[in-house]
Amino acid sequence: MNIQQRIFKFVVRANWVLFFIASVVGLINTPPDFARGIIFGGLIVTINFHLLYRTLKKAFTPPHISSFRTILAKYYVRFFASAFIIFVLISRRYVDPVGLVIGLSVVVASIILATICEFKKLIFREAA
Repeated sequence: MNIQQRIFKFVVRANWVLFFIASVVGLINTPPDFARGIIFGGLIVTINFHLLYRTLKKAFTPPHISSFRTILAKYYVRFFASAFIIFVLISRRYVDPVGLVIGLSVVVASIILATICEFKKLIFREAA
């Protein structure tokens, strides 16, 4: 397995693990609207990440190579749908904005964690 596949698998697993941990901690230790913000934010960003992966995988698979415009159009549709959902959640006060930001940070945190793990492997492999 090459490094890109290993990082991708790690990020996908870490997304769900971090989302679960953040949600449980939020449900136990924070008010309900803050916990809902963590849960909805995590779901929005994790689902977007998976949809982006599917779009790019389909776009670059040889029999059905998509145009740049198609990929960009799908990206903007997802972006505006996410923005609308976030707007509704905040404007109707279903969630706490800070909790939502924490939930939306799940994918970023998993990517940073994957990068740190790969750097550790690289450094220790070179030291040996």
